Amino acid sequence: MQGNGNKKILKFIIKLFSIIALGASIFAIYEIFLLSSIEDLIRYIVIGVLILIDIVIIFKFRSKKRPKGTYLSFLILLSIICVGIGLVISYFYGQIDNLNKDKITYTSDMLVMSWSKANKIEDVQNMKIGILKDKKSPEGYIIPKEIIKENNLEDENQIVEYEDYTSMLVDMYSKELDAIFVPDSYVSMFSGITGYETIDTDTRVIISKDKLMKKAATSKIETASSGKDVTTPFTILLMGIDSTDEVLSKNAIANGDTLILITFNPKTLNATMLSIPRDSYVPIACWSGRPENKITHAAAYGNDCMINTIENYLDVNIDYYAKINFKGLVKLVNAVGGVEVYVPKTLCTDDSSRGDQVCINEGYQTLMGEQALVFARNRKQLANGTFGREEHQQEIIKALINKMKNVKDVTKFMEILNTVSDNLDTNLTTKQILSFYNVAKDIIKKSLSSDEAELINIQQLFLDGDGQMIYDERARMILWDYVPNKNSRNDIVNAMKINLELKDHEDITEFSFSINKPYEKKVIGAGAAGGFRYTLLPDFTGDTEEQAQATANKLGIKVNFDGEGGTVVEQSYPASKRVDLIKDTLVLKLSGHKKKVEEDKKDDKDDKDDKDKDDKTDEKETTTTDDKDTSETTETTTDDKDDKKEDE
Repeated sequence: MQGNGNKKILKFIIKLFSIIALGASIFAIYEIFLLSSIEDLIRYIVIGVLILIDIVIIFKFRSKKRPKGTYLSFLILLSIICVGIGLVISYFYGQIDNLNKDKITYTSDMLVMSWSKANKIEDVQNMKIGILKDKKSPEGYIIPKEIIKENNLEDENQIVEYEDYTSMLVDMYSKELDAIFVPDSYVSMFSGITGYETIDTDTRVIISKDKLMKKAATSKIETASSGKDVTTPFTILLMGIDSTDEVLSKNAIANGDTLILITFNPKTLNATMLSIPRDSYVPIACWSGRPENKITHAAAYGNDCMINTIENYLDVNIDYYAKINFKGLVKLVNAVGGVEVYVPKTLCTDDSSRGDQVCINEGYQTLMGEQALVFARNRKQLANGTFGREEHQQEIIKALINKMKNVKDVTKFMEILNTVSDNLDTNLTTKQILSFYNVAKDIIKKSLSSDEAELINIQQLFLDGDGQMIYDERARMILWDYVPNKNSRNDIVNAMKINLELKDHEDITEFSFSINKPYEKKVIGAGAAGGFRYTLLPDFTGDTEEQAQATANKLGIKVNFDGEGGTVVEQSYPASKRVDLIKDTLVLKLSGHKKKVEEDKKDDKDDKDDKDKDDKTDEKETTTTDDKDTSETTETTTDDKDDKKEDE
């Protein structure tokens, strides 16, 4: 009896673990199936084997043969293996899937000047409040409208819509507005503009609101890429986020300091890399009429605006984008064990938390996270400023790519994966990200068969240009802009299109070198001839009418003078405004205008004085005549009296 009881218990346990094993196997098959484009043959073989095992388990489950203990051990082992495989793949897939963040937390702040009497939202009364006109903007319109409605701000305040944030800020500083709504990252947006370096202390936040939204609700580009497979040539835009947050959970606006456009050909493993200067003076795609401005100003209006601006200017489609937090860069460099670069001189910058200062010394060395960030961010101590920083950023990227080939430890790999997942946001789909596996496999094959230090042949591109002080219509001040060289831009576009296989490659038929001169790799776009500068309106103040007229004739603009004589004291269009944007007649006010008015007033006063004098003279003469007549009358009366007396 006891033996039969044990057999029943064993049979029950085997049936239970058969069900568990079937569930674990199905879980593993599902997770393995998700890894599309990764070793398809091996995946299908594993899936096929698991399906056959499941069929055997089902057959055994229905069988009435006496169960064996070894079969139970097999079921337990199978369950453990399948659950383990499923969990590892699930974790890996989840981290990859998190790279394309479906939802983002957007934050909008209501800003007033520090001297404002308003300290809380209840104090906002009888004010003029600026918001963005774009109804798709989460921080500029959607969230502000909710704040306005929740606090009944429309009842006692005037809401004014604007085309851009800069104009709003200028009007608030000039007291034409009392409050404005801006993204939470407004300090990094505006502190780089002359006159607003201390915006963090000049202003105060009255109220702030977060809103979790789907990217699809606010953007077409944000959600998913073009669907292009990474096995064909593609473009990707890297955007750096200067944020002190540990993870990239909130909407972080790329401040334009790091804009790197990469084209990659997975067939040839050739890449081009272009750092776009933050002050590049190009048409801004999301502004009405697409006026030229600093490209960094496009960042405040979302990824769509930035990507469309670059696409329109460089005439290439951007297939993918990736935004990375600087905190993430620090962690990523640490995860790979540092990067090897040459530091040209001692450099110092504050750390990723904007706290302590970190310095690196001159020389070839291995830089860890915070040190690498100093190398990538510092520009003020470099002779070539922003351009030197761009070169350093490219060097960090290349050093990271080459360091990846040495990562063989599973723990390090998981650390890298976690770092990237937390600090990067992209429009790449999970399937597209997984397809990079085949590209990585080709790179590894190349590294095993070659002693080359660089796994990918990267061609550096450089956008040449000239600096100009141009009047900014929105900031209403003269700002320094980087005007790109058109020939340099054309050379860059040509190189990118060749690598993308949109144009045929032009073979070099002639090559010369000197044994006395070391070979230097050509940087496409650098040193291009035919630089371009805009014709700007001069400052006419102090010029005579003749001088101003001669200058206007040379510039081909119409001019009218207000007044006569003297020198120019005022002009209707500001100095450094682009001449090609002047549509009306330029009016110049002359100092003689004021002098003439004063002379006219003096003449009027003299005329009045003369008239008053004449009136007084006439009055005096009239009085004298009247007196004479009165005297004559008196004399006549006396004579009459005498005649009367004689008669008596």
